[in-house]
Amino acid sequence: MARQLDEQIAGRFPVGRRLRVLDVGMGQGTQALRLARAGHQVTGVEQDAKMLAVAREALASEPEGIRGRVRLVESDGRDTGVHFLPGSFDVVLCHGVLMYIEDPDALLAGLARMLAPGGLLSLLVRNADALAMRPGLAGDWAATPAAFDTTTYTNRLGLDVRADRLDGLTATLAGIGAPLYAWYGVRVFTDTAEDDAPIPSDVEALLAAEERAGRTDPYRRVAALLHLCGVRG
Repeated sequence: MARQLDEQIAGRFPVGRRLRVLDVGMGQGTQALRLARAGHQVTGVEQDAKMLAVAREALASEPEGIRGRVRLVESDGRDTGVHFLPGSFDVVLCHGVLMYIEDPDALLAGLARMLAPGGLLSLLVRNADALAMRPGLAGDWAATPAAFDTTTYTNRLGLDVRADRLDGLTATLAGIGAPLYAWYGVRVFTDTAEDDAPIPSDVEALLAAEERAGRTDPYRRVAALLHLCGVRG
């Protein structure tokens, strides 16, 4: 997914431009640090104190120049208007967050307001149109039928969360002034792999297959996750 994000950034902004990036729900800061190392000014927002501590520890080990490009804020992302002025960012990331929010429309509208004109909104969500794939491929025939007609599921942490449909998010993005510009599938072939599975020897071939499938119909439509990119008008 990092490659897809880099592709969209390269296509939207001049080469070498230092971007203002807001990463909402940054987790342990992997993406935020990657972008800071690339020279961008990054603000990471995270509500989980443990995750924030991990991010701070990782940031502390970086060179001073990178540390100076990162700001960390403890928040759930729904009060961006309190912390930042509208139009303050060129890129806003919200990856793996919407599934934990019952009604994400207000959050998304707030994130769109943070974008400068032409800014990029990057979302990573669970694909509600493919919820039957995981139990079906696992041979869980008792759970598979119900997964066709729902937007909720139990994730690997045992939490009951929600998923989004491509058509619904497309309409939402248009309504908040950041219409869908591009979308990809993520984890087309690898969703059933265990989190602690060893890295295969042919990992580059695996990544190439995932990358191609994530850009190609009909494969991307049954991906476990969707990566959507909207652009502020």
